[in-house]
Amino acid sequence: MMRLTLKQLAYFEYLAETGHFGRAAQEAGVTQPALSAQIAEMEGQLGIRLFERGRGSIRLTAEGAELRPRIQRILSEVEDLERAAMRGRDILEGRFRLGVIPTVAPYLLPYLLPLLKEAFPKLQLEVRESVTDTLLEEVSNGHLDALIAAEPLSASGIDHIPLFEDHFLLAVPTAEVPRIAPPVAHEAMALERLMLLEEGHCMRAQALALCSKVEPVAMQSFGATSLATLLHMVSHGLGVTLIPEIARETAERLPGVSALPFVAPSPSRTICLGWRTTNPRSEDLQSLSDCIRKAHRKAVGLEK
Repeated sequence: MMRLTLKQLAYFEYLAETGHFGRAAQEAGVTQPALSAQIAEMEGQLGIRLFERGRGSIRLTAEGAELRPRIQRILSEVEDLERAAMRGRDILEGRFRLGVIPTVAPYLLPYLLPLLKEAFPKLQLEVRESVTDTLLEEVSNGHLDALIAAEPLSASGIDHIPLFEDHFLLAVPTAEVPRIAPPVAHEAMALERLMLLEEGHCMRAQALALCSKVEPVAMQSFGATSLATLLHMVSHGLGVTLIPEIARETAERLPGVSALPFVAPSPSRTICLGWRTTNPRSEDLQSLSDCIRKAHRKAVGLEK
């Protein structure tokens, strides 16, 4: 009896990811006819069509889409098995794919990347920036080895450890600081002008939770996909926005922007490192955690 091969499963994933036979073959390092033949054989063995083949477009059939999560899990578990067998290699050696949420990446990576490069010269780091839900899915299916995100990480098959507490500040136009009179109270009128990140960003929910005692009116008109955009809007007096402590240095480089603390207890988020429960790279993850904590201390000025 013929059986599916790991090669066929990998070719399936390349094609599902790219939606193009030529690009999938290039990613797989084979010729297009070889990849096409393997996909056709896979479909014959399963007795179903996995892809719709149109003029210039390839897409998964309903049956193919249903099978894809299971195929991704199989490929990720095989990859974990291969890594578990690599005993005796150096810590953080070789390829490591790290996901980071957008409200952390621009502020932590400038400190983290040099640390990793100096401490682990054999590391081949790949960084993916996206929102938490996307990164969790990509860690689960094996496209990423780990992610840096804010708690909670509510996904099955994912373990995580806390890295640091990231307190929130209120970025305001500098001219308005005397009127706001920091530290900022949770019911301060200034929060009515709070501008938010768009849906999908975890900081949006955190900002709304902070504003439970006031009703932000600016959020009806403004929304952005990045903190950088919101900070430029603050710089031009269009409103105020919530920023994490690690973004303070970047925020206050902009003309006319001041970052104000909240009254105690100040609101905060817990940044953590998450990975698949089956990931065997425990020593790598511990070393990476140590570097991230050191990078955070540098980012907030606690260490030079």
